[in-house]
Amino acid sequence: MAPIRPIRPSPAAPVELHARAMDNLRYIRQTLERAGSFTAVPGAGGVFMGLTALLAALVAARRPEVAWRLEVWLAEAAIALLIGIAAAARKARRAGLPLFSGPGRKFLLGFAPPMLAGALLTAGLFRSDRTEILPGLWLLLYGASIVSGGAASVRVVPVMGACFMSVGALALMTSPVWGNLLLAAGFGGLHILFGIWIAVKYGG
Repeated sequence: MAPIRPIRPSPAAPVELHARAMDNLRYIRQTLERAGSFTAVPGAGGVFMGLTALLAALVAARRPEVAWRLEVWLAEAAIALLIGIAAAARKARRAGLPLFSGPGRKFLLGFAPPMLAGALLTAGLFRSDRTEILPGLWLLLYGASIVSGGAASVRVVPVMGACFMSVGALALMTSPVWGNLLLAAGFGGLHILFGIWIAVKYGG
C-alpha cells in the first residue's frame, strides 16, 4: 500500500511577531541615538576657533584704532566660520550623516537668523560711529544663535550659548576698554573650554 502524502506542503513556520518587533525597536533606538549624538558645533573645531580668537585678540591689542580692531575681529569671524563648517562637515561624515539634514538643518535654521541680525547691526552701528557696543553685541547674538540652534543638539550646546550671552551682557554693562579682553574670553576661552568638553564626551 502506497504511503499517504499530503496534497499541500506544510507551511513554513511564521516569523515570531515578538522577534520582528524587537528588531524594529532596535533599529529605531539606534537611529535616535545617532541623531541625538550629532552636534552641529564640533568639539575639535571649537578648540581651533578658540585658539584663532585668542590670536586675534593679541593682534587687535597691538593698535588702539577702532577700525583696526574691527578689521581684525571681522577677519577672525570669517576664519572661525570656515573652521566651523569644515569641522562640522568632517564630524558629520564620520558619523555617516548628511550635514544639512535632521539636527544639522535644524541647527542651521536656528543659528542663522541671529547671526544675520548681528551682521546688519554691525554695519549700522559702524556707520553711526557706535562701535563701542559691538563686542557685547557680537557675544550676545552669537550666544543667542547657539542657544536657538542648540535646541537640535546635545544639552551642552545651549549651555555654551547661555555662557556667551552672559559674557556679552557683561561687555555691554562695562567700559568699552574691556571689549577686546571680553571678546578673547568669550570667543577664545569659551570655545576652547566647551570644545574640549564636546570632543571628550561626544566624540569630536
